[in-house]
Amino acid sequence: MSAYEEVYRHAAALLTEHAVPDAALDAWYLLEHVTGLCRAEYFLRAKEQIPEEWEQAFFSLINRRCERIPLQYLTGVQEFMGFPFAVSPATLIPRQDTECLVEEAIKYLQQYEREYSSGARVLDLCTGTGCIVISLAKLCNLSYAVGTDISEEALNIAERNAKDLNVAAEFYLGDLFAALPQHEIFDLVVSNPPYIPTRDIAGLMPEVREYEPMTALDGAEDGLKFYREIVQTAPEYLSDGGRLLFEIGCEQAEQVRTLMLQRGFTELWTGRDYASLDRMVSGVWRNRK
Repeated sequence: MSAYEEVYRHAAALLTEHAVPDAALDAWYLLEHVTGLCRAEYFLRAKEQIPEEWEQAFFSLINRRCERIPLQYLTGVQEFMGFPFAVSPATLIPRQDTECLVEEAIKYLQQYEREYSSGARVLDLCTGTGCIVISLAKLCNLSYAVGTDISEEALNIAERNAKDLNVAAEFYLGDLFAALPQHEIFDLVVSNPPYIPTRDIAGLMPEVREYEPMTALDGAEDGLKFYREIVQTAPEYLSDGGRLLFEIGCEQAEQVRTLMLQRGFTELWTGRDYASLDRMVSGVWRNRK
């Protein structure tokens, strides 16, 4: 048996040897996950002997992290917008950049509620864990919240997250709008679709390239496949004055704006993420009758 601090130092060294990013931090997160100790408790007990079963469980996870399996798939959770979301290898791991998308959506939804004195109807395409639509339902007054995804396993995770976070949302299996059981109108359609060009997949970090679901990453030859499909069909599902809001790759803003402009969207807007990179594009649909 070893002391907590010895176990932690050895684990951090192992992760460093295997070129795992943020090795010391990941070692801590996995130790916390196995033992349930907070930082203060760890420092108080650092020289105590760690129970053998905990040590074995901890190094089992460390060894898997050395294989570059994402930390979140080992702990089964990722925090997003301050809420814990269950994740699995069937789902894309929620990113901090996507919180920018949610924050922008919240501004629109709050404006909608002030103007109409009611909650908006929101559709989240390629919902994955459900983190976008569930966060919006937690933080805004929505009258209707829906997510669609092509992966049944991902939708199972989304439904679990909605239940755990006490959110009323509906999830449907299928390809984008075609997943909806009936034609409906929404005030906001939001999506973080697959947008990485196929040729760029090989250059991604091992954690992403080898373990995250390819269907949530690969945006086909130029990365714009899903934007084209969504932009073309979205007007049929948007209310007059409804908004379409995308997360995008940082070099795709002009191309996505062009697609939306050609389709007839107005009030086009581009937003940046926390690193000041282009990360969002939105536009408004006005019915022309």
